[in-house]
Amino acid sequence: MAVSWQLGEIVARLGGRVLGDASVRVEGIATLEHAGPSQISFLTNSKYRAQLAGTSAGAVILAEADAEATTLPRIVSDNPYAYFARVSTLLNPLPQSSPGIHPAAVVAADAEIHPSASIAATAVIGARARIGAGAVVGAGCVIGEGASIGARARLYPNVTIYHRCVIGNDFIAHSGAVIGADGFGFAMDAGRWVKIQQTGRVVIGNDVEVGANTTIDRGALDDTVIEDGVKLDNQIQIAHNVRIGAHTAIAGCVGIAGSASIGRYCRIGGSAGILGHLQIADHVEISSFTLVGKSIREAGSYSGIYPFSPNDDWRRNAVHLRHLDDMSKRLKALEKQIEILKKESSEGEIR
Repeated sequence: MAVSWQLGEIVARLGGRVLGDASVRVEGIATLEHAGPSQISFLTNSKYRAQLAGTSAGAVILAEADAEATTLPRIVSDNPYAYFARVSTLLNPLPQSSPGIHPAAVVAADAEIHPSASIAATAVIGARARIGAGAVVGAGCVIGEGASIGARARLYPNVTIYHRCVIGNDFIAHSGAVIGADGFGFAMDAGRWVKIQQTGRVVIGNDVEVGANTTIDRGALDDTVIEDGVKLDNQIQIAHNVRIGAHTAIAGCVGIAGSASIGRYCRIGGSAGILGHLQIADHVEISSFTLVGKSIREAGSYSGIYPFSPNDDWRRNAVHLRHLDDMSKRLKALEKQIEILKKESSEGEIR
């Protein structure tokens, strides 16, 4: 059965104000281009007002600056995009899970499962693990010995949480995420690698989301720490002893090497790489495919991308790049010669 809300009900729940008929009921959300009469749409940039004029949406969400750009029933918000996100959640609630432990789950006798938690078939809960109120553990998940999962956490099928890891409230982990595997720690001795036991944990704060097949390694000695509100996309690798500051968002395929420290409110683009033991300040933006090879001490946007070009052009430019150091030395020598010539010319004029 479709979920529907009146505009007045939405505003009472989420704030903002209604212009037009507050009794209009919507049961879905869509773009201005594709929305129908039973759906609500949104305008987050005034340059798309032309689409607003032609939309078939039953209502729209927009900013104060665009409040009079349409006669459709509308919700006016200071942040239309964030408001759209909240309305989308209202109209598309997650499937409800029944509390209790499925008979086909394997749960250690001394595990602590809150009565309101839901444990699906084939999930495995280790000794002394703790599962909080309202948590949902999907099919095939494995929760290691002594691990702790907070209230209202949702683990989609086949998530693995290793032993002793600590997960906060309102956590979301998508399928295939692995939290707490050993970090990549080895010491060379007599021509062979000796494994360094990884004795730390992964400690994750509240309201964190981890994408599918993302891996977060446990600390070698100290913990790997993911602070409150961090959002991690799919297929990210976070190595041992990394710390990620609160409300940082990281896009897919990023690799963060061991003991790097990422600040708060950072945004890191897809496939960027951050080398080990570096410090990244708060409020730093790193462009996609950038390799960060030294610490970033100041807030701002940073890029290290060599732009693509036709292959023949790229090859020619690559040849020049190989000789940059030599070209720099030659340029300095020329500058020095020019200064000498200027000086000789000046002295000649004086004589």
